[in-house]
Order: sequence, then C-alpha cells, then structure tokens
Amino acid sequence: MKCVVCKTGQTRPGKTTITLERGNLTLVFKGVRAEVCENCGEAYVSVERSRELLASAEAAAQAGVEVEVREFVTAQVQ
Repeated sequence: MKCVVCKTGQTRPGKTTITLERGNLTLVFKGVRAEVCENCGEAYVSVERSRELLASAEAAAQAGVEVEVREFVTAQVQ
C-alpha cells in the first residue's frame, strides 16, 4: 500500500516498536509485525494486532504494572 504519511513510499512487511502510555503505565512492545513504509519508516498495525496490544496493555494495567518492555508474541490460532 502507498504510505499516507510521506505519500511516496510503499509499505512492506516488517516489525516495529509500539509504546502505549496511560496514567502511570508505560508499556513498550518490541517486534510487532506491521506494514512499514520503505521511504519514511511509518508503521501500520492491523486492527487485529491493535486489539491484541490493547488487551495486553489492559491486563498489565490491571496487574499494576508501571513500566515494562515486552517482546510481542501474537496469539496462536488453534
């Protein structure tokens, strides 16, 4: 797909780092699969992957996590 940020690059499968913050919680997910622009590096994460990230962040918030860095592992489909 054409990048909507730089409007010149094409996206390719890759990985990115996502940082989520809410109140006292800072959660960093490394190695998140995404479509990444070959020109500017903008990353696009799927709706499904976004839901997984937000669910994981909510669980961390409920557990009282304040700062954490995680390697992202997507749920396995059986």
